[in-house]
Amino acid sequence: MDKATIHNLFKTNHYILTKQVEGLTHEDSLLQLPFRGNCLNWVLGHIIVSREDTMSWLGVDRSYTDEETARYQYDSDPITSADDPGILSLDRLLADLERTQQQLADALDEISEAQLAEKDEKGQTLWYRILFMAWHEGYHAGQTEYLRQLAGKDDKVI
Repeated sequence: MDKATIHNLFKTNHYILTKQVEGLTHEDSLLQLPFRGNCLNWVLGHIIVSREDTMSWLGVDRSYTDEETARYQYDSDPITSADDPGILSLDRLLADLERTQQQLADALDEISEAQLAEKDEKGQTLWYRILFMAWHEGYHAGQTEYLRQLAGKDDKVI
């Protein structure tokens, strides 16, 4: 595994995400599937929160407060209404997706191979944790295909 591979994983995820949300509104992002899951707004917010975690391991200061991320954390309640507290606008989420893409790329460029090989208290290298987060993001990026279709787009993005 090398930095170029990690860059490409996040770059591919970013491409998929931006294509899947193209032409959607904030209201579209709040639509819920008729079974257990979550809306596009939550998926995007969750990806950004996860990117903030990844970037913090790389030395980048967090941009979100705990209050702003609460709605998008793992195991948080599904967003069921536009009136639910703590929901961020689709415009903000998309702007933050762009911001975090650049910050993540810059942080990966700056970190050394030795730092990436360091192990945490669980014995996991930073490489492993970042690779897991790229996989995690790809998992959620795949969900956006169905959430786009839920919004009435009868198209094929990828």
